[in-house]
Amino acid sequence: MRVEIKAPELSESVQTGTLLAWRKQAGEAVKRDETIADLETDKVILEISAPASGVLAELRVAEESEVRAGQVLAILETDEAVASPEPAVKPEPAPMAKPVAPAPVAAEPAVQPARPPECPPCPPCASGERAERRVPMTRLRQRIAERLKEAQQTAALLTTFNEINMQPVQELRGRYKERFEKERGVKLGLMSFFVKATCQALKQFPALNAYVDGHEIVYHDYYDIGVAVSSERGLVVPVLRDADRMSFAEIEQAIVDFARRANSLELTLEELEGGTFTISNGGVFGSLLSTPIVNPPQSGVLGLHRIQDRPIAENGQVVIRPMMYVALTYDHRIVDGREAVSFLKAIKDDLEDPARLLLEL
Repeated sequence: MRVEIKAPELSESVQTGTLLAWRKQAGEAVKRDETIADLETDKVILEISAPASGVLAELRVAEESEVRAGQVLAILETDEAVASPEPAVKPEPAPMAKPVAPAPVAAEPAVQPARPPECPPCPPCASGERAERRVPMTRLRQRIAERLKEAQQTAALLTTFNEINMQPVQELRGRYKERFEKERGVKLGLMSFFVKATCQALKQFPALNAYVDGHEIVYHDYYDIGVAVSSERGLVVPVLRDADRMSFAEIEQAIVDFARRANSLELTLEELEGGTFTISNGGVFGSLLSTPIVNPPQSGVLGLHRIQDRPIAENGQVVIRPMMYVALTYDHRIVDGREAVSFLKAIKDDLEDPARLLLEL
């Protein structure tokens, strides 16, 4: 029996994808649920599986081609047809147009097909000549570019800064990190403190948990915090749903899981969609100060940076403290400067007195 293998239904915001590679070719036998192709969307890479065991009779789509949800990608002759009295004739593979230069995607784990690097080595490079090459953007990189440009063109973006003395949090982590890891099974990091402080600040300043829709402001009465994660394919922002209801351990476990699955291409579209506010930590790469860009249609993003020992005035004396610059980029259309500065000050107050987070003060 001939079975059509179709591109899966994606989501309301994602209707097309790029067929990156065929893992099986026409004429090859496949087993039920075996991965036969990789489909890249602008958020994740999906594995296309065989709906039944049989032989791939025909490939309808060339690698690097754009496909839409529900489009027929291949034809499968099931085992029932193959085992019939009259043996099935394997059709010749459909001609496949090969691209000149494949999309620049970093090497994936062993379970994924090999990807060329963004700047593949070539004999012009080897000879020292002034060579140039064109490499198409991945769909993820295209989407990142589109959304960042959209944010700058649509919103009235402004950034305000503050600095936080991280010594109280570091002392608290130092006292309890071993017991926390032993009992909770995960390390006590910094992100859980910032997520908790962000949720409390958003409750005080709801405009930063809202967005503009035409001539209306849509306020969220829930707190879905996007956490920017760097993967080999680029930046992705999985979402902590109802982050205000999560414990410190649940937040840390979720972030560790996001980071692992971002690189193994296991994040789902649902985990990457939505979000009412975003936190981006450039400090893990050594950034001392930056101006993050909001993730549309959100109205704010909190940028974290490297902790650095610096001299500060404390009780009339100069002391050395572990300090972090923090930045809030916000949509000035609905967030006033007073609200933005106060929001960042609320986070500073909570981190410099972390007992406030536990008591929700």
